[in-house]
Amino acid sequence: MTQTNSQTWIITGASKGFGRALAQAALAAGDRVVAAVRTPASVADLVSAAPDRCAVARFDVRDTAQAEGLVSLAVDRFGRLDVLVNNAGRAIVGAAEEVGDAELRELMDLHLFGPAALVRAALPFMRTQRAGTIVQMSSQGGRMSFPGVSAYSASKFALEGWSESLAGEVAPFGIRVLLVEPSRFRTSFNADDVLEFARASDTYRDLLAAVRNDMAGADGVQEGDPARAAQIIVSLVHSDELPLRLPLGREAVDRIAGVYRRGLEELNRWAETARSADFADAAASSRPI
Repeated sequence: MTQTNSQTWIITGASKGFGRALAQAALAAGDRVVAAVRTPASVADLVSAAPDRCAVARFDVRDTAQAEGLVSLAVDRFGRLDVLVNNAGRAIVGAAEEVGDAELRELMDLHLFGPAALVRAALPFMRTQRAGTIVQMSSQGGRMSFPGVSAYSASKFALEGWSESLAGEVAPFGIRVLLVEPSRFRTSFNADDVLEFARASDTYRDLLAAVRNDMAGADGVQEGDPARAAQIIVSLVHSDELPLRLPLGREAVDRIAGVYRRGLEELNRWAETARSADFADAAASSRPI
């Protein structure tokens, strides 16, 4: 069964990449879009193509004080808010020892605290409607990690844990949560002016050389098609069936599946040791979760 009514979206980071592709796909589906961007001129073409269904807001996700104003703008302009997409983001490459507090906090602001503020601002309206969808643009790096991306994965792991709890809390109000976990898509994520590299130390220079070269050389040759991804997401948002997590791209499916398999194997290997930590005479838990 498919929901056919047009919907109102807020999309952060809508000037390029996944954000722009989602805005274009939503508008093509007949929906209404508030494009939240730092530079409004970057989406002037979207507004010109659908002036009655596309609005633009100057917005910096890291400034959580702007969240309520952005949500109010969408509701005032279009009468409701159906879909919130927390999309804005970027990455820094470097060993955990090479990335300082300031860089780590900035990613947390961008990928956790900013999205959390927007969700809190949107929920009262969605609860009143008894409907709504929150799309959190995570990453395959939100389910697995590897040397060189600790800061990025930390912020996406945090977003996923926060959102998984959120999903259970808001489901009784008819509100859904979708965590999108893409692999490498042909966006500007790996572009020279977007992807940041921590200063390489002598300790980790050789260890992370391959990772740095791979990340730096991926721009323009990534496997994933943002337009196809956006069409999938828009279709799912309009559908009655929505997964909590959606890996996107062959690599994401394969890598995340491998993480689940290895995790289960490790759990089973150490299960008896883990169980032995309990009091022998304690009653088994009967918690409903």
